[in-house]
This record gives sequence, structure tokens and C-alpha cells, in this order.
Amino acid sequence: MKQIQIIRRRLRCFFYTLAAISFVSFSHAATKNNADWLVDPSAYRAQVHTNAAGSELTLANGLITRTFRLAPNAATVALDNLVTGEAILRGVKSEAIIELDGQRYEIGGLKGQPNYAFLRPEWIAELRADPSTFRFIGYEVGQPKERFAWKQVRHHASDVKWPPAGVTLRLDFAAPTPTNGTPAPNLRVSVHYELYDGLPCYSKWITVSNGTDKVVRLDRFSSEVIAAVERTSEVDELSEGRTPPNIHVETEMAFGGMMAAGANRHAFRWLPDPEFRSQVNYERRTPCLLDVGPDLGPAQDIALGGTFESFRAWVLPFDSTDRERCGLALRRMYRVIAPWTTENPLMMHLVSSKGSAVTNAIDQCAEVGFEMLILSFGSGFDMENEKPATLEAAKNFASYARSKGVEIGSYSLLASRSVGGSNDVVMPPGEKPIFGNSPCLQSSWGTNYFRRLYEFHRASGFTLLEHDGSYPGDVCASEQHPGHRGLADSRWNQWHEISDFYKWCRAQGFYLNVPDHYFLAGSTKSGMGYREDNWSLPRAQQVIHTRQNIFDGTWQKSPSMGWMFVPLTQYQGGGAAATIEPLDEHLDHYERMLVSNLALGVQACYRGPRLYDTDRTRAMVKSWVSWFKAHRDILESDLVHGRRADARDLDWMLHVNPKLKEKGMLVVFNPLNETVAKKLRVNFYYTGLTETVRVREQGRAAKRFKLDRDYSIELPVQVPAQGMSWFVIE
Repeated sequence: MKQIQIIRRRLRCFFYTLAAISFVSFSHAATKNNADWLVDPSAYRAQVHTNAAGSELTLANGLITRTFRLAPNAATVALDNLVTGEAILRGVKSEAIIELDGQRYEIGGLKGQPNYAFLRPEWIAELRADPSTFRFIGYEVGQPKERFAWKQVRHHASDVKWPPAGVTLRLDFAAPTPTNGTPAPNLRVSVHYELYDGLPCYSKWITVSNGTDKVVRLDRFSSEVIAAVERTSEVDELSEGRTPPNIHVETEMAFGGMMAAGANRHAFRWLPDPEFRSQVNYERRTPCLLDVGPDLGPAQDIALGGTFESFRAWVLPFDSTDRERCGLALRRMYRVIAPWTTENPLMMHLVSSKGSAVTNAIDQCAEVGFEMLILSFGSGFDMENEKPATLEAAKNFASYARSKGVEIGSYSLLASRSVGGSNDVVMPPGEKPIFGNSPCLQSSWGTNYFRRLYEFHRASGFTLLEHDGSYPGDVCASEQHPGHRGLADSRWNQWHEISDFYKWCRAQGFYLNVPDHYFLAGSTKSGMGYREDNWSLPRAQQVIHTRQNIFDGTWQKSPSMGWMFVPLTQYQGGGAAATIEPLDEHLDHYERMLVSNLALGVQACYRGPRLYDTDRTRAMVKSWVSWFKAHRDILESDLVHGRRADARDLDWMLHVNPKLKEKGMLVVFNPLNETVAKKLRVNFYYTGLTETVRVREQGRAAKRFKLDRDYSIELPVQVPAQGMSWFVIE
């Protein structure tokens, strides 16, 4: 018996050690620093330096490093993940690829690597330059600049910076000398890198400058080519596109989806590497060659003395396969490169545009602390209507809203409709628009539509736009539309039209609700992810769906990046069983919906004619809005996922932010009809606390707990029936 007890103690110690290692291993995030960058990124500063011989440049921040050989041509010869100590690169490729006037050119790069399964350092000196490639002529180091202006009017995150802190590196290349001995054409390609402080992520893009005596056409480009180490070794299976390396990639050229992967499907791809002949896959189709560039076009003419700039791509190598850690890394990336996504105003969606209804809604928003009002779809307000009365009404609404400290805006539908008159997209044979119908943004109608959006928002005083059916990536084969020549340039030109508009909105300080992944082009929020007809289910089921949707949606989005939905009036059916109105008669459900969103840091579309109908309802809404604002910083911080809602037991999530006084907040929900008391095992690693935590239950006196070796405690909780309990972590 004694031996069994000893074995049990040793096993328990062993498992505690394993659990601790799973977190402690990340605290050694680089060779020179001891801090985990997801807890304290302050030590990891981006820089560029050369080796003693001047033959290599290194772009590094203590988390990732990229090394360039400068002669006989410039080429990336190392890309390393310093957190894991692993090489990301297995082979040397060109820095970029362009196709000009039908002629393909590689930009930089070195040839002669004998085996593309790995890259030995002694091979590098033997690599040679290809005379047909663009040749390296110099470089410049600098600091990041704004991609576009951000007028900061409503964000609450105190640690965001724009532009982000870091370093830039520009490598310049000249066109190769033609084989017939004539002077090289005066073409330049610059390859741009941007590396950030405290984040294992870099951005890359190219510019092409035309110094020749004629217009040149850029048919295609690849702005990044990486021969990455394969993630899996599949011998018999066809693995193309199935299991790429553990690296997140996305671009500004994203559309047609609420998630990064789907929205970027036309901007990058993982391909088989034909030079990787020693791979184990029988068909040599392992997806391990990253190619960043549009899959159609851009087919852009570059005028004499003109410059073309590609879209930017961001590459984030993960340092773990843990879902939470990868999600935290991705959410940190968005806070750095798209900090406007931290804007998270409380918003009412009004279903009327009648004067008294609008002023009453503004009054109610001001009374309970809501910060925005949108004249939603179905309200009857049409900003495309150019009658003077439309603009006059908007100005009056905006003036009254400002007097109450409330912002106001409206809704516009772009795609998923037909406008006729030869203005719709002309799809290639056998293809259909993504939404069934869509106008071409470069048609006469499209030009006029965007002119109206600019003019309306300059003059109306509206500072919010919900842009529904945003451009989803449809091509157009028409050769009659004024904004594009034909199929090849249609996607690029349409994307530029809408992304330029969003960037303009960002510079004006306008808030953008866009149900597509336009975050890196300036939009602020997209759908968290839900099925609309679920809001016609019985009310009790809607509550569970709300917390499930938020739990699932925040693996890749921060709380402020996704909106949820609270239908105050009937929405897509369901009748009285699905409807909150009259609000006072269903006050308990209204409160549960409000709390389920606010306690998780998420704003919902509260859609209806009013926010309250009695003093009791007003007091309830105002109380919870005040609570949210009192704890706003931590509630809008990142979420660590606890237990997903299933209507069978407590569900919970943990907000974390080591930079705040309130370093965490645990929110626990009880979906049952009786009080539940139990102990929860909660891990506080990402709060940055290492020895003890102070826990305040709902504002009461703090209790001190000693952290176990895996940074967790067993926390006693008691949650009332159908209620929520919250715990501040200090």
C-alpha cells in the first residue's frame, strides 16, 4: 500500500511537471530573453544588422530572424523561429517574381542548391546568381510608416500604436542586362520588409518603378516565395493543399468571407515545390511552397516614371500547435497591424427612420450609455437617394445625435443585388457571382455609387457605415465598363475601389461594420459568426447560441472584432416565443442576452424600435452598461477559452491582460434552473501572474490564492440559476 501511495505521489508530481512545462517552455521565447512574448513583449525589439564581412543582412526581433545573402545576388538564406529554435526555410528561392509584358522575371535569388529538403550553411557560398534575374543594387533601413491614416476617435485600448513600432528594410533590384548586349532597361523592383517589435510577424510587399520610355504592363506578380519546411510527411496520400506549414498568412487583398483563410483565397496559396525532389510524397505534391500574389492579374499599366505597389502580406509563424496560443498570437497581430479593430462602441440598430423614432432612439442611447445608433436595414433610410431631403434629414439627425453625445450612421447594400443597365458583372462562361447577383464596381453604376458614398459622408455628419454585401471578389469580363479593360484587371481594380474607400473612411474617423474580412484595409468589425435564422428560435435557446458563437468566434477574433445579434423585435420568424418585445415582459431574457455579450466584451446589434419600454427596463440596461464601462479595458482584452456553453453545466471564459491592474476577469454563466456551486480549475498563465493571484468576486474583498506549478488554481464558484458571476484577477 505504501509503495502504491509513493507511486501515486510521483505520478502526480510528474503530471504537474508536464503541465508546467507546457507553459514554462514558452517563457524562454528567445536565446537572449526570458519573457514569453505573449505575456511581456517589451524585450523584443526589431532591428537590421550586417555581419562583420558585410556579406549578409539580418532582420530580427528576438522572436524570428530572416537572413539575406547579398552577393552574388540578394537572397533569403535563413528564416528561423527563435521561440522554437526551428528553421522555417528549407531552400533558397527568389525574393519575388514579376511578369512584365508577358516576360517572366525573378527578383534576386540564388541557384544551385543540391537538395531542397534542407539548407546546409556550407552550401550557401557555392550558390550562383542567374544572369536573367533582377540583380541586387542596394538597400535602405527605416521605420514603419502609416499604410493609411487612422483618425483615433473612439478606441479604448491604451497600448495600441499607429504606425506600429519596428523596422523596415528595402532591397533594391535592377533589371538584368539583355543577352544581346544592349543596355538594361531602366526598370527597378524594390522588395519591402517590415518587422515589428514584440511580434513574430513580418510584412512584405513590392514596388515596380518604370524608368523606361514606354508604358509597361505588370501582368502578374509574386511578392513572397518561401520554400518552407513541410509540416507533415505523407507518403501515399495526395497532400496538396491539405496540411501546409504551421504559418499564418494573410493580405490586404481579402474579401468574400468573415474568416481570414477564406477571404484570402485569391491572394496566396501553398503549392508543391518542383525543386523539392527528395520529398517523401510519392507524387511530390506536398504543400510547402508559399506563393503570395493574386491568382488573376493585376494586369496594371505602369506609366513612364510611374510606380506600381503590390498589396501587403503578413507572415506569422506560430510557435506552438496549441489552439489557444495560436489564437492569442493571431489576435496580438491584429492589434498591432490593424489597431482600429480595438474600437468597440455599444450600438443600437434602429428599424425606423421616422423623425420621432430616431430622436427617441438617440435619447434612449444617451440615457443608458449606448454610444452609436445605426439606421439599420429595414429602417427606410436610403443614402443612395440624392434628393436634397435625404441629406437634410441626415444632417438634422446627426446634429441632434451630437448634442446627446451619440454617433449616428446608416446601412448600404453593395453586392448581392442586380442593378441592370449593363452594369452587372459579366462572368466567364460557367461561373456565377458569389452572391448570385452583383454589380461591377468599375461600371458606370459603380463609379456613381462610390461618388455618392463619399459625398454623403462628407456632408451628412454620419460617422458610421454598415456596408453589407461588400465586394466579394467577383471578376468581370465586360470590356465596356469605364473602370477596367476586361477580365484580367477586373478583380484588382474592383478591390482597389472598395479598399481605397475604406481607407478614406478610416482617415476620417468613420466606423465600419463590414460582414467581410476587410480588417487590414480599414474595416473595424465583422460578424462574430452566427446563423441568422437561429434568432427565430425560442428565447432560451438563443442565449446558449450567443455564448457558443462567441466562444467559437474568438479563437481568431478579439472580442471587439466581431458583432453579435440581439433581436428585440421578431427577426426572420419565430413569433412571440422568439421575441423580446415587450421588453419589460421578458426582462430576464433581455438581461441574459445583454450580459452574455457584455461580459464577454462583445457588442451586439440590438435591433428594434427602442432599448427600454419601462423605468425598470431602463434601469437594468443602464446598470449593465455602467458595469461594462467600469471594466471595459479588461473586458475588451483577449479571451482564454474555458468551457463552451452546452446548456448542461457552467460555461466560462477568462479575459487576460498583463498590462492592466485588473490582469484578468473570469466570467461564469449558469444555464440551469438551480444554483450551481463547484470548483473550477482555471489557469492564469496569460495574466502574467506567477506566484499568487488576488481574486475579487463581484467587487467583494479579495482572496489570495497560491498558483500551482502549472499557473492554475481551484476556484470555488457559486452561480445563481440562469445567472452570471464575475471575478476580477489582480
